[in-house]
Amino acid sequence: MIAATELARGGGSGPAAALPWPLPLGSLVPAARAWELEIGFGKGRYLLARAAAEPDRGFVGIEIASEYFRETARRAARRRLDNLLLLRGEALYLLATALPAAFAETVHVYFPDPWPKAHHQRRRLLSPEALDLVVGALVPGGRLLFATDHPGYGEAVEELLAGARGLAVRRWPEGWPEGPRTNYEAKYVAAGRPILRLELGLADERARAPHPAALPALAAATGTGEGGAPARHRCGGCAGCSPPSARTGGGWRSGSRRSSSRWRSGSSRRS
Repeated sequence: MIAATELARGGGSGPAAALPWPLPLGSLVPAARAWELEIGFGKGRYLLARAAAEPDRGFVGIEIASEYFRETARRAARRRLDNLLLLRGEALYLLATALPAAFAETVHVYFPDPWPKAHHQRRRLLSPEALDLVVGALVPGGRLLFATDHPGYGEAVEELLAGARGLAVRRWPEGWPEGPRTNYEAKYVAAGRPILRLELGLADERARAPHPAALPALAAATGTGEGGAPARHRCGGCAGCSPPSARTGGGWRSGSRRSSSRWRSGSSRRS
């Protein structure tokens, strides 16, 4: 299981823990006037397009699948997208530890794994246990954009968001203004497959405190200790996990390790 191993920026990648946590986003992309986050960017179609179209905004992408992370990092380097930071790791772990609170104007979550079986539903990215971690990334007045082709999961997310304090939720029945945002969304739109799209607005500042059930689930998924404090999470990149040679000098490189995890909170099911 991989918790948080790599950060890609400026054409290279290295251990995310070589930098201070929470990550100093303002120092990494000084020109950014605002930030957006995509959780589970997959093949990076939407994230790369947004970063290229908005050079004065900063973008953070989280993905757990190493092959998607590497390919998107290569494409970002070819396009010289200096306003884009890519993190490979578990989304909930990174939200709880590596990313600052209330930094993003917009959080994008498109086609996450719906985990349809009842005994797997605690692994969902948007669940009662994880909602506060995800919403905690938003600035007051920020918004979360979500899409799924799984009716049961979509309705559960809509009900969850509608019942949460300080949140307002609405549907996008006609699709996004610019059209499909992922390859699979384009495919399903062409096939006439129904897609539920939601927009959540953060009406007030919520405390960045996880749901009481979130920390045990997070600890079980990522190998963290009580209270969300990192324990032996086997990330390969932090001072507790990496050999001394990897802890000095940052160790930035162009390659990456493969990851495998039973908890895929950092990856879209498809993109």
